[in-house]
Amino acid sequence: MIFVTVGTHEQQFNRLIKYMDDWACTHTEKVIMQTGFSTYKPKHAEWKKLYPYSEIVNKINEARIVITHGGPSSFIMPLQIGKTPIVVPRQYKYDEHVNNHQVKFAREVEKRMGTIIVVEDINDLEKVINHYDQIRLKEGQTSNNAQFCARFEKIVGDIFKERK
Repeated sequence: MIFVTVGTHEQQFNRLIKYMDDWACTHTEKVIMQTGFSTYKPKHAEWKKLYPYSEIVNKINEARIVITHGGPSSFIMPLQIGKTPIVVPRQYKYDEHVNNHQVKFAREVEKRMGTIIVVEDINDLEKVINHYDQIRLKEGQTSNNAQFCARFEKIVGDIFKERK
């Protein structure tokens, strides 16, 4: 299942919602969307304007892929539970936000942290979805939990080496 969330920003994000609705029409994988203040009403994907927070957490946990807008609150939650979100930043030229701060912020997070996959051109989204697992693994992205366990294991191993 693919879960899409566009947050609660009061401007539409029809570009992403329509794209994923069209995608759902031609693919067998289930798509569930939180459409926010978008005016486009999906015809092929399951959707609600807004889900309660607990439902969003459940859907993110269940999803194979999480696709979000570029708001930090929307892509940090998937990161916290070990998911690598695909981030499609809202853009000013499509009247999705007041400026392009989501584009700039998402680029920086991807460059510095390598924990998200940014898609600025909606036409690239199909390719990223189709190759999601390879992209995620190629970029060496692992969950915070896996990183913690690896570091903890090294520390414990180093402690026991010192005792010998």
